[in-house]
Amino acid sequence: DDQYQLIADYLNAGKPVMGFRTATHAFTGKGATGDFRWGQFGLKILGETWISHHGRHKGQGTRAVLEPQNANHPVLNGVGDIFGPTDVYGIRNLDPAKSTILFRGAVTATLDEDSPAIEGPKNDPMMPLAWFRTYTAPNGTSEGQAFCTTLGASVDMLDKDLRRLFVNTAYHLTGLKTNKAADVQFVDHFQPTFYGFNNVKGYYRKRNLRISDFKLGSNASTGLANPKSAPAWRPMLPF
Repeated sequence: DDQYQLIADYLNAGKPVMGFRTATHAFTGKGATGDFRWGQFGLKILGETWISHHGRHKGQGTRAVLEPQNANHPVLNGVGDIFGPTDVYGIRNLDPAKSTILFRGAVTATLDEDSPAIEGPKNDPMMPLAWFRTYTAPNGTSEGQAFCTTLGASVDMLDKDLRRLFVNTAYHLTGLKTNKAADVQFVDHFQPTFYGFNNVKGYYRKRNLRISDFKLGSNASTGLANPKSAPAWRPMLPF
C-alpha cells in the first residue's frame, strides 16, 4: 500500500504519464488506493487495458500510420516512418472522441522492417497505436495528461523515429518546445534480446545480476536465443 501511495501521490498532483506497450496492464491483483483499483491503471490512466494480440504474436510486425487530422502535432516534429518488430495490440476501450490519436498500427506480414502491410480485416480499421488523453487521478478530482503507445518493447527501441517520438513527448508533457534536431542516439552499446517469457527454472538466480552489471559499457543482456521469426538484430552503438 505504501508503494502504491507513492504513485497515487504523483497522479493526484496531475503530473504527466508516459506508458509503453505492456503499461496497459502494468498491475495485477486487488491492490487499491481508496476507490482506485490498480488493476485498472491502464484503463483509467492510459485509456486501455490488455485486450489481445491483434497481429500474430512473434510473427507479424507494426508499421505506424499517421492519423491525418493530427499530422501537425508538435511531438511529430522530425519524426519519420516508424516500424516495430512487435505485433499490434487490440484496442477496444479507448474513446477516440476524448483522445488525440497520433498513429494507427498497420499489421505487417512479417517482422522484417521492409515487410508490407497485410490486406483484409486486420487492417480495416487499423487499431490506435499512439495517443494522448486526459486522465482523472485516483483522488477522483485531479487531472493530468497521459501519452500511451502499444509499441515499446526493447527491440522496438532500435527505431530512431520511435525514440524521437518518445523524446519529443517528454519535452511536450513537461512544457518544453520539441526540437527535431534533438539527439536520440543511444548513450551506450544496445543489443536487445527478443521479447517473451523466460521459463527456464533458476535462470536469473544463476545469472546473479547486480545493479553494477547494468552500468554504461556493460551490456548485461539476458542472453536468450531469438526465435526463428526474429530478424538478426544489429548492435546499436552510441554514435
